[in-house]
Amino acid sequence: MTEPATNEMRDAIASAISDNPVILFMKGSPEAPACGFSARTISVLRQLDTPFAAVDVLPDPRIRQELTQISGWPTIPQLFVDGELVGGADIVAEMYESGELASLLGVDPAAGAVPEPTPGGSAPLSIENRLN
Repeated sequence: MTEPATNEMRDAIASAISDNPVILFMKGSPEAPACGFSARTISVLRQLDTPFAAVDVLPDPRIRQELTQISGWPTIPQLFVDGELVGGADIVAEMYESGELASLLGVDPAAGAVPEPTPGGSAPLSIENRLN
């Protein structure tokens, strides 16, 4: 039951993943995460001073459905680096604490535990706008 719009959505998501070196699919926006897991992941990326794109999966349920088909990962958030799925909030936090995430991102490691979420950041990408 594949509809043309679904294929367009999947193509738009795949394009966003390939076009952005670091992209986070999350609930909400970097300025206003809609769940603690997304907020925690945003905090890690900010602590590492890493530029990233963000996509809010909440406005259209097809985004999450197609993203899961692409990644094989059922939960949100999902962090991709250089087109490859890194994982969700727990994996990102573990990689941050071990220094592995900083190495993957090519940045200096930050010391300490996962930082507390803080407001602010850039607006999320809109998958819908990429289809026009």
